[in-house]
Amino acid sequence: MRDIMGMMGKVKEMQAKMEKMQAEIADIRAEGKSGGGLVTITLDGKGEMLSLKIDPSLFKEDDVEILEDLVVAAHKDAKGKAEALAGEKTKELTAGLPIPPGFKLPF
Repeated sequence: MRDIMGMMGKVKEMQAKMEKMQAEIADIRAEGKSGGGLVTITLDGKGEMLSLKIDPSLFKEDDVEILEDLVVAAHKDAKGKAEALAGEKTKELTAGLPIPPGFKLPF
């Protein structure tokens, strides 16, 4: 019976740590750039776009397709960075736990 109570305590402790980690991940800010800094996107830890900055020199009719490609590239860059930061936080929390490879947290 004591083992079950101890295990329940560990589960509650892990749950509290997961909630804290999810809050920390939500607070992550990752900036992605493309075109040598002509396009910059900032994402949060969940991959939501927070801001988009476009250098005014790109506002020419002929450059619309290039601009679209640069926005996509900057978003991909920022999302990759945000996912990497979230992965590092998850790894810190789950250190020593027998989690199968490829299993992603938080769910």
